Amino acid sequence: MSRHADAWRRPAARTLLVHCGWLAPPLGSLALAVLATGGRIPPGALITLAALAVSFAVVTAAGLIRWSRTRYRLTTDAFALRSGVFSRRQRTVPLPRVRNVDLTATPLHRLLGLTVVRAGTTATDGELGEITLNAVTVREAHRLKTALLARAGARAASDDVVLGRLDWRWLRYAPLTFWVFGGVGVAAGTAYRILDGIGVDLWRVTLVQDAVAELGDRALWLTVPAAVVAVTALGSLGALAVYAENWWGYRAAWTGPGTLTVRRGLLTTRSITIERSRLHGVLLREPLLLRAAGGASVTAVAGGLGDEEESHARGALLPPAPRPEALRVLAGALRAPSDLLDSVPLVPHPRAALRRRAMRGLWFAVLPATLALLALGASLTPALLHAAWIHALVATAATALLARDAHRSLGHALHGSHLLVRAGTFSRDTLALERSGIIAWTFSTSPFGRRHGLVTLTAAVAAGEHGYHVRDVAAGDAVALAMAARPGIVEEFLEPPGRPERSPG
Repeated sequence: MSRHADAWRRPAARTLLVHCGWLAPPLGSLALAVLATGGRIPPGALITLAALAVSFAVVTAAGLIRWSRTRYRLTTDAFALRSGVFSRRQRTVPLPRVRNVDLTATPLHRLLGLTVVRAGTTATDGELGEITLNAVTVREAHRLKTALLARAGARAASDDVVLGRLDWRWLRYAPLTFWVFGGVGVAAGTAYRILDGIGVDLWRVTLVQDAVAELGDRALWLTVPAAVVAVTALGSLGALAVYAENWWGYRAAWTGPGTLTVRRGLLTTRSITIERSRLHGVLLREPLLLRAAGGASVTAVAGGLGDEEESHARGALLPPAPRPEALRVLAGALRAPSDLLDSVPLVPHPRAALRRRAMRGLWFAVLPATLALLALGASLTPALLHAAWIHALVATAATALLARDAHRSLGHALHGSHLLVRAGTFSRDTLALERSGIIAWTFSTSPFGRRHGLVTLTAAVAAGEHGYHVRDVAAGDAVALAMAARPGIVEEFLEPPGRPERSPG
């Protein structure tokens, strides 16, 4: 480490230019308003733009003050960060507690040659589990990363054990998610709110009125399929673009015996490094459409990656790809045999779990809509009565099929140092969890579960979602499974064999 390593440093002055990104929303809103109104700017848009300009000035001034009050220091045994404007705060993290380092650069950061450094620690609850430095030069970021992970024993890139690289043939899996339709809805809703916020009434725009009139003049059996095809096409194009942006240049590798590094991203680049001791498992995800096409994705269960949402995003080890490739990456991350999931037979769960899933579908998917259609049919038109019984038949059949698939997916097994758990139908998830990472067990049940002898086990882990479920296990097997998977946790709460029962008094 250099002789100036112990000196307090300030983030790069170019960080102040990052606040220019606040100009994008008002300028984008102005452009949409001009396009929607044929070149005329509504009075409401000018007021909104003025308010945004004032907000931009305030935020930029606050950023200048925050930058002037931020200092960081890296010593031989700790990393310290001073920040705060009105309330000064200093966080000092010993280097042995740093478990992963995330280098993230948005397009604006890359244009300015800057990177955001996030160091995850052994804490797991939100901000306290992460120290963020926004932003430093790329060279300084890599210097910090090397020093912060020095205790992990990282080696040179020539010793890397590569787990996966991007294959552009995987793009065919990008549209096989439910967000193909949901993404179009989110984009349309966002555009509508922006236009409405700047005073543009979308339904008064000539182009929109002409399109609605044109659709109204045609038969529904033509317009509805055409709309579905158009939404599917737009959603698929959006999914392809998001896939390419997120996973451009993807590379996952063991950069030494103790660190797993994943690099990816086109516009926003990301380099995530996870220490081996904090990698407690790997999750294989197979959403319904992706599973039908033989694909899957892989996510790490690791500590120090933030909350549940951040853990899913930052712990991604493989994009949607062929299932054999996903199994290979999963095995490489766990350093286990490549046929770990396919070679180990899972213990099936009781048939009562099938009835539970079927009843849940009937209560929440079939019955409410059927009753609503019956009520509307009785008060409005008899045509809805026919829709009610058609929906009841179709939804009941679909519920039965999905319940059977969900029950077939249920299973668990103990294999070596791992607990294997599988569940789900809309997203079938198979978890390979290190048994040594389990720190507590929770036994939970419902009135239906108690009646049919079902118990759900939850393994508490200081990583990922912090709790992973083994759903609907036979009540007689739950305690034995918990004891076998992680001895020493539940034994002290059990009654010794042969001990006489206490009298009610």
